Amino acid sequence: MKGYTIQELKVGDSATFAKTVTESDVVTFAGVSGDLNPVHINAEYAKESMFGQRIAHGMLSASFISTVLGTQLPGPGSIYLGQELKFTKPVFLGDTVTVTCTVVEKNEEKNRLKVETIARNQKGDAVITGFATIMPPKA
Repeated sequence: MKGYTIQELKVGDSATFAKTVTESDVVTFAGVSGDLNPVHINAEYAKESMFGQRIAHGMLSASFISTVLGTQLPGPGSIYLGQELKFTKPVFLGDTVTVTCTVVEKNEEKNRLKVETIARNQKGDAVITGFATIMPPKA
């Protein structure tokens, strides 16, 4: 499996990935990352938070962007150089997050792509917006 080179990609190309966030995802992410913020892992604490219930880690949902970039667009062999993120709404356990990554700029001389990254919940609300800088694989 190989990724797309900059010559093979064009502005407007996009790819998506969807995942329903589970209890297991949140607990596993907390363990791997060390982020044990009680708003993520303690239902009683989270009930008293501004969200009224547990929320998934923002970076868990953001990691789905990496899934698209590393497996689909540009895909295997690409290098993720940077990411600008804005968390716009919480993701609750049971929400389905769909990430769409769209090429918005190409710089063939530097072998760089600027990719718009948007994650939406099952209601269509944007939960994360931003832009990634990617180095696609060489031919």
